[in-house]
Amino acid sequence: MHNNNTERQRKPSFELISPQQQHSFVYRQHGYPHPLVCWHYHQEYELHLITQSSGKVFIGDYIGNFYPNSLILTGPNLPHNWITETTDNESYLDRDKLITFTDQWIDSASAVIPEMKAVDDLLQKSRCGVEFLDSTVIQKVADLLGSIPQSSRLGRLSVFMQIMALLVATDDYQLLSSDSYQVKKDDKKQARVNQAVNFVFENYQQDIKLEEVAEHLGMQPTYFSKFFRRATGRKFVEFVINLRITRACDLLVNSDAPITNICFDVGFSNISNFNRHFHSYKGMTPSKYRQLSPIVMRKAQNKS
Repeated sequence: MHNNNTERQRKPSFELISPQQQHSFVYRQHGYPHPLVCWHYHQEYELHLITQSSGKVFIGDYIGNFYPNSLILTGPNLPHNWITETTDNESYLDRDKLITFTDQWIDSASAVIPEMKAVDDLLQKSRCGVEFLDSTVIQKVADLLGSIPQSSRLGRLSVFMQIMALLVATDDYQLLSSDSYQVKKDDKKQARVNQAVNFVFENYQQDIKLEEVAEHLGMQPTYFSKFFRRATGRKFVEFVINLRITRACDLLVNSDAPITNICFDVGFSNISNFNRHFHSYKGMTPSKYRQLSPIVMRKAQNKS
């Protein structure tokens, strides 16, 4: 992975997406590396398909892996980034296909098309980030996205409606980030929150302490503790534990690493502490989670 990948995660930048005249949504495709590939957020919903490469995806406080045909919907002001694991100078010409659309357009459409109300629940979930897991649905969405550049104006709208219908109908998905993790563009304190969160992202595998992060931000620990909780809706310790458990879930599903190794890799100092927190957050043991994971179950079915 490039040495500057961590740097990209420090502070999410706001992206202003220019609307395309006479179109209800914006369609884009690009490769990697690309200026759009950075830790950023915007006011629009974004449906993002990865067509090439694998690497790490960052959605709010979630860290996971992505592969070809990863499909994720993010809501307004939810920071996100996809970083491909590459060797030096390796590039991909066609890694990303995405559409963005606004709350305003959805509201306007719903006012005259009652059937559009069906997307409300999905869009609410997208504020945490939604990863779709059904391979059949993903392939259909990929084909539809690929048809957009050649479609007429009315054809583009039809494609959008078909995509939304597919996503609304599937129940094979997972929510990614904490529901309290949101960026507010006009909040002057957000830069300091981002600084704290990204410091945690970079150091969660180590024995990270509240006092250390407070010092990094130039704050007194007591003030930082209150500041962080007001800004994120979580105590600092809860935020760190949630991030570690999220990362552990990713490793349990996407690697064959022993659970003891995963425990230490995500920053826990002993296995009993890891098991206790994992059960508290997930309602089961790490081994049971690995056994019941839908992704693991699909892998087993594919091998049989």
